[in-house]
Amino acid sequence: MNFSNNKVLITGGSSGLGLELSKRLLDKQNKVIICGSTKEKLLEAQKKHPELEIFQCDLSENNQCIDLANWIEKNHSDLNVLINNAAIVHVTPFLEGDNIIQKAELETQVNFLAPLRLIKYMYPILKRNSNPTIINVTTGLIYAPRVDYSFYNATKAALHSFTQVLRMQLSKTKIKVIEVMYPAVDTPWHKGNPPKIAISTSKAVNEMIRGLEKGQAEIKVGGVKILYALTRIAPRFALQKINSLNNE
Repeated sequence: MNFSNNKVLITGGSSGLGLELSKRLLDKQNKVIICGSTKEKLLEAQKKHPELEIFQCDLSENNQCIDLANWIEKNHSDLNVLINNAAIVHVTPFLEGDNIIQKAELETQVNFLAPLRLIKYMYPILKRNSNPTIINVTTGLIYAPRVDYSFYNATKAALHSFTQVLRMQLSKTKIKVIEVMYPAVDTPWHKGNPPKIAISTSKAVNEMIRGLEKGQAEIKVGGVKILYALTRIAPRFALQKINSLNNE
C-alpha cells in the first residue's frame, strides 16, 4: 500500500488505535477524516491535530451511515481508503445482564453491520479512485473467544468471515481488501484496566503499517500470530489460555 497522498476515512478515530493511526497517516502526507459518536472527543482530537477533519456519526444507525456516505460524496469524492476501526463491547454475562438482547443488537450494529453498510454505500466512491483500499479491523479473539465478551467475539468473527468473502468477490477489481487482527492493546477501550499483556498503540500501529507495506491481506499483530498457530495445534488449550489471562 502506498502510504502518502491518500484520502482516508477512519471510523472510531477520536481515540485509541484509531487516533494513533490517524496521527501516523497525517505524518505521511495523507488527508485523514475521522468519525465518531462523541462530538467532544472528535473536537479534542482535532485540537491536538488540526489537520484532521471530523464528522459526528452514530454508526449503529443506518440513516447516519447513509448521511456519512453522502457527506463524503459531496465533500471528499476522492476518498480512496476506508478503515472500519470502530467497535464497542459489553462485558456482561448473557443470562444475567439487563437489556441483554438490546446490547447484543447494538454491538452487532456497530461492530458488524456498520462496516458492511459503509462499504456498500462508499463502494461507488472508492472504485473510481486510485489505489482503493478497504481495511477491516478485527481481533485475535476470532480464533479463541473470551468468555467475558458475550457478543464481541462473535461480531468480529462475522466481520472476519465477511472480509474473506468480500476479498474473493473483489479479487478481479482494483480494490484491495485487508484485515488487521489486533491483540489486546492499551487504549481507553479497556476503561483504565487493560490486560497485563496489552501492547501500546504505537507498537500495534507499527506492526499494522509493516504488514500493509508488505502487501499482506491478513495482518496478525503481536500475539495474534501465536494464538492463531496455537488454535491450529491445540484449540482447547488456546481457548483455556486466552481465558486464563487477567488484568493483574
